[in-house]
This record gives sequence, structure tokens and C-alpha cells, in this order.
Amino acid sequence: MTDRNADADADDNWLLDEDEAAAAPTGLTAPEQRLWRVLIVDDDVDVHAVTRLALRNVSFKGRELELFSAYSGQQAYEILRSTPDIALVLLDVVMETDDAGLILARRIRAELNNPIVRVVLRTGQPGQAPEQRVIIEYDINDYKAKTELTTQKLFTTVISALRAYESLMMLERSRIGLGKILAGATNLYQIHSLREFASGVLNQVSAILDVGADGVLCLMQCGSGRPEVVAATGSYAALADAANMPPDHALTSTIDKAFAEKRSQFEHPANVLFIHTESKRELAISVTPPWPLAQIQRDLLEVFCQRIAAAFDNLYMFGQLRKAQEATVVALADLAEFRDSDTGGHVRRVQQLSDAIARRMQQRGAYPDELTAQLIDMIGLASILHDVGKVATPDAVLLKPGRHTDEERVQMQLHASVGRTILERAANMVDGVSYLTYGAQIAGSHHEHFDGAGYPQGLQGRAIPLAARIVAVVDVFDALLHERPYKEPWPYPQVRAYIEERSGKQFDPEVVAALLELIADEPALWHPERNSP
Repeated sequence: MTDRNADADADDNWLLDEDEAAAAPTGLTAPEQRLWRVLIVDDDVDVHAVTRLALRNVSFKGRELELFSAYSGQQAYEILRSTPDIALVLLDVVMETDDAGLILARRIRAELNNPIVRVVLRTGQPGQAPEQRVIIEYDINDYKAKTELTTQKLFTTVISALRAYESLMMLERSRIGLGKILAGATNLYQIHSLREFASGVLNQVSAILDVGADGVLCLMQCGSGRPEVVAATGSYAALADAANMPPDHALTSTIDKAFAEKRSQFEHPANVLFIHTESKRELAISVTPPWPLAQIQRDLLEVFCQRIAAAFDNLYMFGQLRKAQEATVVALADLAEFRDSDTGGHVRRVQQLSDAIARRMQQRGAYPDELTAQLIDMIGLASILHDVGKVATPDAVLLKPGRHTDEERVQMQLHASVGRTILERAANMVDGVSYLTYGAQIAGSHHEHFDGAGYPQGLQGRAIPLAARIVAVVDVFDALLHERPYKEPWPYPQVRAYIEERSGKQFDPEVVAALLELIADEPALWHPERNSP
């Protein structure tokens, strides 16, 4: 090979864009600023030396070459398998065998499943591997006789291969990034809490960047006030506890600019993605990776922002529907309580304690197949519907201060079946599981006994829905502690003794155990006498 002269440099530099020779920034190395990895595969030591000499000053887009050497096909295979991001293989054909290079070319594609690395065959014996046959039968990208590879030609070959490799890598990153966007958007549609949603967004942004991030913020503009911090990670995690973005924070000016101009801002190190939804909500995600974002990353994030906007609108609509459903449940419970005003805040206390018992049972590992995330999420509000069937009970029976006759007792017990029927009819108008679903189970079965002696169906053990088994304990516990039309409040020790004595008979022992643990931990919270057990 001959040394490259100034004229040859000028002839070949058409391959480089005007700004591609700029030096890479100092400090951390971004993926777009790492060295180009080139593997020289040849059994001739002199070929390695001459190739290294010819490529010693070559750079492309401000990135120099990192050269690796292998002296056999097998050694090259091991390097390729263990070394990521090799962009180009300069491959001799004849080494330990006459077709060692061809075998390696096939193994790169078939065994390493690497379609991106560029493979250039170099041979000193073209007749042994005819060019036309090799090009057709092997997935290689160029074929050169060693005698024709002058310094200038080698430069041209290397730059062309690196350019092709970069293009393929951009396509691959786009493919992976879009896959993450689709997967991430699907997950986001399953999230119901705004803060959970925001945390999911931040995780997906970090995944799309694939470079990690010093920190990520999600903010929401609320009226004319300061942007509200919804979620934060990394070095900004402390901001998650702040209600609003501090005006003197380093990121504030860029965030304010994004909201004011209603478009994303890429001002390294502050990158702010602006999201405007169809429901007129505005969000901003601030990302501070250690290097400037490449254009492909910006484009992918903008696409993701469009998906986030749709997911946020979906979340908002879900939230509104959920609030409407909760309001309906509360209205039904208030209607039942309106006719039985002496119960006071009974249903609210039942709600609070049912929710606490379900969570404590989860901590205890009780009934993992029945204690689903849905039940834990919904049992508190659903429990306030336990006596909704009393709307059909005559006032003379419902409000009677003394003991009921047998006939009145039958009328009173009908409230369980009536409540279940009303709520089941309503639940069947809604797809999936709702508060009404659990409300129907609770209303219809909270007077069933664990030993089968209850009403209205005489269910036994785990045949009784878990939500109803929980409320059965809570309903009796709270009713005994407080004044009712037919009784004075019991002292707490007597109530506890009654609950414990009925464990395994009227009540599910696991529910009783969870209740007693809660009282032991926080006695002042769960009974009015504030006495420890």
C-alpha cells in the first residue's frame, strides 16, 4: 500500500459531510461519539501492520477507529461474539483453511444473528473464491483483491462501510424504540393512578433513550400557577415531595419556556418534552441525559409523546367514570342510611376498617387466590353498600327499639337478598368487575356464617365471597361498639371476647386475626374506648 497524498485525501473526502470531522465533545461518551470498531481478520501479520498504518488517521463524523486483530476465522468469531458494536470486518478468505473467511462470513449472519456489521472480503487469491459466486452466495458487502486496496481505496471502502453501518444502526434503533413505544403505551393504558401513570411514562422514556438519565421529571400545568410536580426520578427524586416546581430550580426556565411556547425544548442538558392532550391538559417531561440527544432519539420521544397524550386522555376519562361510579355508590349508601339515621357514621367506619383488614390480610399472606388487587382496591367503598337492601324494610321493623318478633325478623333478613338483587342488576349493566359487583356480594352474603348457620343461603366457609366474610366481622364489631335503636354500646373487652368466641363459627378466623392485629397496633383508631386489648 502507498501513503495517501494530499490530492488523494481531497478526492476521497467527498465521502464526509462538512461537519463530520468535528472533534467529539470531551467528558462522557455518547453512543454517537464512541470509536468506530473495526476488526482486521488475516493470518498475515504484515497485513495487520500495513492496514493499521493506512487507517491510523482515519475518522468519520468526528469518531476515530478502534482496531481489533484476529489471525484466524475462529479467533475472529470469538471476538465478534464477545465484543459489541463492531461496525466493519476486513476479512481474508484463505487462512487456516481455503474457505475460512467464507465460513466466518456465514457464521456471522447465521450463528451470531448479526445482519448489521459490514463485511468486506479481502483476498490475495481471487481465483479461489470467484467474486460473482461469493457475492451471490454469501451476505457480504464488498469484495476486494488485496492488490487493488491502495490507501485511498481502503479509505473509501472503510468510510462507505461505516456510513452503511450507521444507517442500519439508526434503523435498528428506530425499530427497537418504536417497539418500546408500543409496549409502553399498552402498559400505560392499564394504569389508573396519575402518579403511577407518570412513573410509567418516566420508565418508558428512560428505556427509549437507552442511555440512562441523570433524572426525569413529569409536570402538569394547572391554571396560571406553577407547574405541578407529578413524578420524579434520579437526582430530582426529592422534587416529588414538592407540590410545585421551585421557581429558582435550574430546569425551571426551560420548563416554563416549553409551557409558554407549547412545544418541546432541547437545550442540553435540559430537554423538555411538551405534551398537549385532546382534553386540554398540558404535561411536560424533563429529561437530562449526560449527553445531547441525537435526532433519532428526539424523533422517537416526540412519537412517544403523542402516545402519552392519548393515554393521558384515557386515564382522565377513566378517572371521571370512576368518580361517577363512586358517587353513585355513596348516594346509594346515603339513601339506605337516611332511613336509619341512628346508625350515624356506621357505613363510613365499616368502609375504613374493611379496607384496613383486607390490606392486613394481604400482609399476612391470607387467601392469595381470593385477595386480588381489585378486591383490595374496591372493598372499602363497596362495603358501604352492605345494608342498601334496607330501603325495602318497613320503618316499623327497621326502627323498632325492641326485639323483633319472628315475623319481623324474617322481614328484616330480607334486606340481604333485596340488596344483592338490586346491586347485581346494576352490576350487570357494567362490563367487568366494579364496586357494584363486590357490593352485591357483600350485601347478599355478609350475614352468612362461616359454619353455614347464617342467611339467606346458608353458605359455608370459602363458599362465602371473601369481601362478604370481611364485612361480616366489621359490621358486627362496629355495631356492638356503638349505640343502636335496640341496644346500648358494649364495652370493648366484651366486644372483643364476642368476636374471638365466634371465630370459626360465625366469622372467618383469618379475618378475625387481621382485625385483632390492627387493634393491637392502633387501639385508638379502631374502637372508641381507646383501650388496648
